[in-house]
Parts: sequence; structure tokens; C-alpha cells
Amino acid sequence: MRRVLASLTALLATVATGVAQPAVSGAELRRLSFAELHGWPEDDHAAALHAFAKTCRALAEGAAAGRTAQPTPDGFAAACLDALGLPDRDRARAFFERRFTPFEVLVPGGRGFLTGYYEPEFAGSLEPTAYFPAPLLARPDDLVTLEPGEAIPTLPPGATAARRTAAGLEAYPDRAAIEAGAIAGHTKPIAYLRDGVDVFIVQVQGSARLKLPDGRAVRVAYAGRNGLPYTSVARLLVQRLGIQPAEMTADVLTTWLRQNPAEARALLHQNRSYVFFRIADELDPADGPVGAAGVPVTAGRTLAVDRSLWSFGLPIWLEGEVPEPAGGSRPLRRLSIAQDTGSAITGPARGDLFFGSGEEAGRAAGLLRNEVRFVVLWPKPDAAPARTP
Repeated sequence: MRRVLASLTALLATVATGVAQPAVSGAELRRLSFAELHGWPEDDHAAALHAFAKTCRALAEGAAAGRTAQPTPDGFAAACLDALGLPDRDRARAFFERRFTPFEVLVPGGRGFLTGYYEPEFAGSLEPTAYFPAPLLARPDDLVTLEPGEAIPTLPPGATAARRTAAGLEAYPDRAAIEAGAIAGHTKPIAYLRDGVDVFIVQVQGSARLKLPDGRAVRVAYAGRNGLPYTSVARLLVQRLGIQPAEMTADVLTTWLRQNPAEARALLHQNRSYVFFRIADELDPADGPVGAAGVPVTAGRTLAVDRSLWSFGLPIWLEGEVPEPAGGSRPLRRLSIAQDTGSAITGPARGDLFFGSGEEAGRAAGLLRNEVRFVVLWPKPDAAPARTP
């Protein structure tokens, strides 16, 4: 702990102070008091602090993030130093109130929008078999991931990755081309699943737990993507079937894809984005998958955000409703931590809440497509001096 705190102290010395009100493209940020956050006193602030401290430790230890986000703002390192030196978790609420100021993120057309994601659990194999023929591919050796906002003249607008060639960078092959073998010489499968539908689900969620035929379990984690735009297959199917979006649950989607394999293949190819994986054997079975911030995510507390607009580690307060699998809904009054991202998560008030692992978490996550009040807690650059142990 002393080494971690010393690292953060050194980082803090490099941070400038005196920032003005935060600004983010596409939204107005309205300053609030904590008294204006409905349900704030009742939340489990210690659980939020535990998740926040994971990001702080990774920052202090110089752990590499899986993907680059906006730099942390002034005051963030001071908040981290305070969080890791906090001896009494019962004072977590006071910590957030002392170190941060809430700003509601107001976007044109209304409130923010929240979905859910989870870590699926599937049967799989490390070798191809008759029952497990569908490959999960490793990160190709010619894939180059771009920094947020980096533009290359030879690439299509909005591309976030490229293919390295002797002539320079070029657009990476899309889903259809990859499945046809366009990068066969640059990658190899790390595992095999039942079918392309299971592969698609793992790609959408970004991770999975695989149970092997011999009873062992392995984890697979995000290792990169081809950088082409993500298209929602669920939205395409809603349009095709002429149904209401609320009727398109995960079960409806996967059932249709399996019952209509030829049409499903064409539909999936309209989503040109393709995700690659690695075996994550460093993870403890009790941990969640590794998020884009480079730390294991926490059920109910980790939020995926638009990394081109927000920093990893920022606390974000969510107010809304969460649908229940048995019907009805319950209030959501929750402090989450920005620790992940996703190609479908775009915009200043767009979030994706991690629900956990397994089938039950998947059912709950698949129902969440709700408007929310989206409030970012911005660090105070002039907060009180951090305590040390």
C-alpha cells in the first residue's frame, strides 16, 4: 500500500489545478448539489468506493488500460490518493462528497440512455470438434489500434483500427471478409464454440467464461477489434420483423438467429465490426472480466462509457428504473464507476451497466434499455488535503 500511495503522490505532483467547470462535446453540464441526487443517502457508497479504488490502484501501479480514454481531469489523482488511504469504509459517502462535485449531463432530446451487459457462460473447447466448430479468433498480428480522435487519410472516417501493410495503414477487413478467411495468416483461434450465434454474443459482451469438455473452465477477454462501425443486429431485426423494440429481448434475438441460419448470416454481416479475444488466465474466478480500464469489472458498479468523451475512473450517478425479469421494474439509484467502453456506447449520456456473470445476469441485462438521469461526479482540484495511513 505504501508503494501505491507513493506512486500516486508522485502523479499528483504533476497535475495542474484550477480547472473551470467541465465541458463535454454534445452536452450541457449543470452543476448540482448532492441533496439533488434522489436516493443518494441510501446507496452503498462503500461498494462504489471499492470499485473506484480498483482504478486508482491500476493507475498508481502503471497498469496499461485495454483501450485509451480521455485523460483524467485535475483533482483525480488527489481523490485516488485519498481513496487508497481511507481507513474507514463507513466514511465512503463523505469521501465522494468531499472530493467531487456532481454535474448533470443534459443532452438534446431528453435524458441519458442506459443498457446492460454481462459475462456469458458457454460450453466450449480449445480444439475444434463436431460440436464446437465456431472459432473465437486471437488478436491479429497486423492489427493496429488507433488513439481516440486519431485520423489516418487512408482510412474511412471514424475508423478506430487499421491493418498494417508494406504500403502503410489500410482499412481492416470487415466481418464478412474475416469469416471468409481474409486474415487467416495473421491470427488463429483461441477457443471454439457451438455456433456463430454464441460467437456473436461473446463479441457483443466482450468476454465469456467457457466450460471445457474435461470440466475445466477458462475465461476469454477482449483483445481488440477491427475498428469498423458497430451496427446493432437487434435493431436491424426489429425493423425486419416490424415489432416494437421492447419486444426484442436477447432470447428472441438468439432464437431467431438460430432458426433462420441463412438469413442470420446475412444479417450479422451487416454489422461490419469484429472483436478478437485472448485467454485471460490471470483472472481469479471470483473476479469479473477485465474492462477497458484494465481492471476487473464489478457487478452493479462498473459502467461502460464513451471513452472518446470521458475518462476511466470517473464516478457516475444513475437515476432511473431497471426492468425485472419477472415483470415490472425497480428504482435505480446507483453510483457507478466508468471502467469500460464499447463500440455501441457513444454519446455523453450513454452508459452500459455490468450485471455480472451467467444466465440470470444475462436475462436482467438484456431487459435494460431505459432512459436515465446521468450525473458525472467531477473531481475538485481544490479539495481538502488527502489523509495518509
